[in-house]
Amino acid sequence: MSSALLAIGRRRTTAERRRDRERDIIRATRELFDERGTIDAQIDDIAKRVGINKALIYRHFAGKEELFALTLVDYLGELDDRLEKVDNARKAPLNRLKALSEVFVDFCLEFPAFADCAMSLLRRTGDELFGEITEPVMTKLGTAMAAALERIAAILEAGQRTGVFDDVDSDYLANHLYTQTLGSLHMARVGLIVSSGRPGHPVVHHADVGTVRSTAITATLATAVGRKALNGKKTTPRSTRAGEKS
Repeated sequence: MSSALLAIGRRRTTAERRRDRERDIIRATRELFDERGTIDAQIDDIAKRVGINKALIYRHFAGKEELFALTLVDYLGELDDRLEKVDNARKAPLNRLKALSEVFVDFCLEFPAFADCAMSLLRRTGDELFGEITEPVMTKLGTAMAAALERIAAILEAGQRTGVFDDVDSDYLANHLYTQTLGSLHMARVGLIVSSGRPGHPVVHHADVGTVRSTAITATLATAVGRKALNGKKTTPRSTRAGEKS
């Protein structure tokens, strides 16, 4: 074997080792997220979990924010797999959206760190994100988000065609529903709601997870129906395709 081929082989092996190391770091980050939450997942702990020096993490990732963004990509990939398994284009759009909403809500409840991580990124401006995360990673994150959002947008468009859902830009509404659900599930994360008691004495109650879950799903469906419900219009389809299930 020529020296040139040997050099190519070594480069490939080095690239493979680098990819494996990055996967190990992301896997360890997600494990710590699921065990402790995003706030308590420190770079030192991630390095110990992988069995490497902390400095090696910064050779693979631009910073903590970039590592967390790629961990969110991992969550989003699993979420989209779950959404795909329950989606059925032969079902009525309202039932399709309900099925996906249930999966999304349950995923947030199962992995609270996913919702925390997603909300943390949503709180940042585009300029802030591009200042902390490299363009290739931003592309990966956008692609992962788009996969789930595109699935929701397709259902919204199907419902609009049959007259069930409000005629709102489907891409915008898919993003709105994503953000709306994450915000709703934060109530389950915090576990508290506040009401007024005597003047100057607010009352704090426990937020029932089951109630938060059902309200979040109902809110998704209500938002999709939108002005049709407000105007008192029926939400029965204008027509039903042959073979479509309810």
